[in-house]
Amino acid sequence: MEQNQQQTTVEQQAQTDREFMSIALEHARTASSLGEVPVGAVVVRNGQVIGWGFNLRERGKNALHHGELAAIHMACSRLGGWRLFDCDLYVTLEPCPMCAGAIINSRIRRVIYGTGDPKAGSCGSLVNLFEIPYNHIPQITSGVLEDECAGLLQTFFRDLRKEKDSKSKIVQKTEDQQQLLF
Repeated sequence: MEQNQQQTTVEQQAQTDREFMSIALEHARTASSLGEVPVGAVVVRNGQVIGWGFNLRERGKNALHHGELAAIHMACSRLGGWRLFDCDLYVTLEPCPMCAGAIINSRIRRVIYGTGDPKAGSCGSLVNLFEIPYNHIPQITSGVLEDECAGLLQTFFRDLRKEKDSKSKIVQKTEDQQQLLF
């Protein structure tokens, strides 16, 4: 009986994680539509989204404009304090070192991310900053809606490369035409 209850609880948590990751994915899609790297995040407390954000580094011309930081900032503002002990962070891409530091400092209870980041992931892909004995260590769950999260990033960067190649061809064609004229 107890094992069945535990299994049900695990299944319920997995379903909840998928639901909130879907919301984070919507925010990532918003970032993508603005030409930003599609990373979205939500902070959840007691089953309610209390903070959300998405990357705005290009538009804001600011390295600090990560989705996780925006979501944490909003949650702190709404709660009137910086301690988010009873909050969970859902993010489509594994947090970078800067965001991992903010997670530790804000005392986020759990971090749930979609896909790993082999270039900057700081929850286990490149390094795990949560293994260092800081004063707070959040629980980590990875791979939630991983295919959707990874697919959104892959499509964004594929389209970005195509656009860059297209612009490069136009520049080359223009330079070729100028050489013919002069």
